Amino acid sequence: MNRRSAVFSLIGMTLSASLLAGGNAMAQAADVSVGLIAPMSGIYARYGQVMRMGAEMGVKDINDQGGIKALGGAKLKLVVVDSGDSTEKAKSAAERMVADYPNLVAATGAYLSSFTLAVTEVTERAKLPLLTLSYSDLITARGFKYVFQTSAPAGKQADIALPSILELATKASGKRPKTVAIVTDNTAASLSTVKALKDGLLAKNGLELVVDETFTPPLADASSLIQRVRSRRPDLLFFLPTVISDAKLILEKMNETNVKVPVISFGIAIAEPEVVKTVSPTLLNGVMSAVGNWGAKGQEALIKRMKTDYNEPWMTQNAISTYGDMWIMKAALERAGKANREAVGQAMHALDEGPSPYFPGGVVKFDEAGHREGATLTVIQWQNGVPVTVFPEAQAIAQPIWPGK
Repeated sequence: MNRRSAVFSLIGMTLSASLLAGGNAMAQAADVSVGLIAPMSGIYARYGQVMRMGAEMGVKDINDQGGIKALGGAKLKLVVVDSGDSTEKAKSAAERMVADYPNLVAATGAYLSSFTLAVTEVTERAKLPLLTLSYSDLITARGFKYVFQTSAPAGKQADIALPSILELATKASGKRPKTVAIVTDNTAASLSTVKALKDGLLAKNGLELVVDETFTPPLADASSLIQRVRSRRPDLLFFLPTVISDAKLILEKMNETNVKVPVISFGIAIAEPEVVKTVSPTLLNGVMSAVGNWGAKGQEALIKRMKTDYNEPWMTQNAISTYGDMWIMKAALERAGKANREAVGQAMHALDEGPSPYFPGGVVKFDEAGHREGATLTVIQWQNGVPVTVFPEAQAIAQPIWPGK
């Protein structure tokens, strides 16, 4: 009897241990890996680091609020991949990402549209859903099924921004601008915007192009560019840089040569914190830029966290967008009900989450091409040493002013 009791006792202990182990496995759902591919080295590293900050905040908030409920409370795990500072490096990084992290269910990136175009060639073949704020119209014009663009494409951004800027100029200065200069770098997003302007938007809005200059970043000397602007005296200067040093160089050269032309930009290089560290706030005051996203009304708590957690003075599009991307991934995982990249991609196409809390305009819903439906843009303006949202009106933190007024 003693031996028999001992056997039954051992069996009971074994079963209990098995059940306990199974219970613990169910209670501790496996982490779900999501990716960020962005420049963490080279001349664009600053932007990638800020993208990482936003993604980390999003992952933390999702995990703190219970993780992915459809997966038993599984936590998100952020995988960061350095895209480097060229299209070649970005493509190689994407190839390493899909090879080294086969469990990734979705990703966000890749900052420059040039990088995003290269990266998505790889992620599409791997059926890995990729969210991006990159502006180029080409990104969602290739028939891809696993690319999702949260911003309004570059051509549409210009179409939205231009009438608003001209209306503001007319009200503030008393006359409508008639001539414009374009000074742009040759990155994909910048060229997409310029193409839209030159292919009909300028004419549609009654503007004559009197200076048309393209350069390769980083710019070594801005003297000849600004001299052309000075000689033609346009009413507006559309300036499209993607490197902070280029923004700094152009603005300083304009000041040095007394070129008093209102500057309208597209993109965030002219509104990064590093700009105000080296360029006088007085020189920056009134400079506007149309961007895909920015910290806005209703996001004050997130902006404050950027300051306290990361010592960032404001929340650029790179942080608020990757933050929002994490919530889109969560919504897709909840809908998919499994940590499978193809299922998550299908779920993203089926999302219909209503008004977008972290992106300007529209809803969290993607059309067949991967455009976020109803996406607009944000117009920001340097005022008193800070670039603030002035459009759309519902999200504006300040009223716009016309440069020089």
